[in-house]
Amino acid sequence: MTAHPSVRGDVAVLVPAAGMGVRLGPGAPKALRLLRGEPLLVHAVRRVAAAPSVGCIVVAAPADAVDDVAAMLRPLSSPDVRLLVVAGGASRQASVALALAAVPEEFGIILVHDAARALTPPELVETVAAAVRGGHGAVIPVLAVVDTIKQVDNSGIVVGTVDRSVLRAVQTPQGFSRTVLTSAHAAAVDDHTDDAGLAEKIGVPVHTVPGAEAAMKITRPFDLAVAELLF
Repeated sequence: MTAHPSVRGDVAVLVPAAGMGVRLGPGAPKALRLLRGEPLLVHAVRRVAAAPSVGCIVVAAPADAVDDVAAMLRPLSSPDVRLLVVAGGASRQASVALALAAVPEEFGIILVHDAARALTPPELVETVAAAVRGGHGAVIPVLAVVDTIKQVDNSGIVVGTVDRSVLRAVQTPQGFSRTVLTSAHAAAVDDHTDDAGLAEKIGVPVHTVPGAEAAMKITRPFDLAVAELLF
């Protein structure tokens, strides 16, 4: 991955971690499931905090577990990285908005990162931050789609083959200027699966940078098993 010059501490990262993650099966909220004996959230925050640009991390935790999550993450805080934990909302989008409201005013670059992408390399954080710092209001890391993609109807019949050369799988962290992310959330009228979708809605061009295979999202039990092997 290409190295980028960083600015110590000019980036705040929001980590929505209040969802249950039903596709991962019954148990604790997804961000608190264990990978090699530690919650996914701990792995994700540790890697984000290792990126030189990051000066603040705000985690939106389950409302009934704010104190527990704060205690869990306290060892990861440092003089260089402020770590805040707030109560999340009923949806990912609501949790991001609540975390954004808690970011100190001095941070003009905001990244939003999935706790479920527990193995994301710090270099990807730097790549996204550098693109925002370079003038892009919204930035997403992407990977090329390698599978053939079919469009099907409600009965499961194929109605077409999608040109995969123009498709990209989107990862996090997604990066934004603070102004863009604040405006995008203020204008939201319905839920989106990512914050770049909100930026698109208000007409902001979304820039892409190369993603990282290690930044896989742990959604199903199979993904957790793969992450154990990759670890």
